[in-house]
Amino acid sequence: MDNIGITGYGAYVPRFRIKTEDIAEVWGAEPSSVQNSLLLIEKSVPDVDEDTITLSVEAASYALRRAGISRKDVGALYIGSESHPYAVKPSGTVVAEALGLPRTIHVADYEFACNAGAQAMFVASSLVKAGVIKHGLAIGADTSQGAPGDALEYSASAGAAAYLFGSAGIIASLDAVYSYTSDTPDFWRREGMMYPRHAGRFTGEPAYFTHVSNAAKGVMEESGTRPADFKYVIFHQPNGKFPLNVGKALGFTEEQQRPGRLAPCLGNTYSASSPIGL
Repeated sequence: MDNIGITGYGAYVPRFRIKTEDIAEVWGAEPSSVQNSLLLIEKSVPDVDEDTITLSVEAASYALRRAGISRKDVGALYIGSESHPYAVKPSGTVVAEALGLPRTIHVADYEFACNAGAQAMFVASSLVKAGVIKHGLAIGADTSQGAPGDALEYSASAGAAAYLFGSAGIIASLDAVYSYTSDTPDFWRREGMMYPRHAGRFTGEPAYFTHVSNAAKGVMEESGTRPADFKYVIFHQPNGKFPLNVGKALGFTEEQQRPGRLAPCLGNTYSASSPIGL
């Protein structure tokens, strides 16, 4: 099946916010220096009763209503997150029950740092393209954490985005897919650790810029396109500065990024970052 794409979409972001300058003042840092280095103004904060599951239900509910399809036609549900509330119990089964999806649905939780939501989208869309299912639902959601005083505390935020893929009622076609993967140890959390750790010297060039640049170059080469062919572009947004820098290096303008560049007012929603921007 060649003609597939997005048939519904939805997003959810908690209503609470905390400003970068407030966090900086608590730790005795210079607020303007932090804001200028990260290009972050504020970030979203989940309420006490919100987690990856509740955020996913909200975002997916919007996607299903927009698509206007029967819920019995959803054949797969995949949730990408690095903050699943259970170490063993899947988030997907709870979300499927809450949404009223059929018991015959295929469900799985994905973990791949900030890439988990995109991987969920790839698998859901691939199953539709293969003709295995009629509609696939993919969600990227996180209530990300940063240790008190750590640099991640300024950016780690919460949000979710959900996408339905199908072959009928398409609102955006899926024309090309490209992946660039390596085992670069810039970010991790072992079992039992409350907060993730990161190796700062790997975060910029070896991790973010190398992978985003190669993925973008690869998909443009495969599809025979160039930056000027696109009206808009979305990159992963760990902060407000990285996407601007990688976009400029690739030949994209700030105007092409502007509508989907949400990190300055939302922070880094991790698995939901680029899906929410989209």
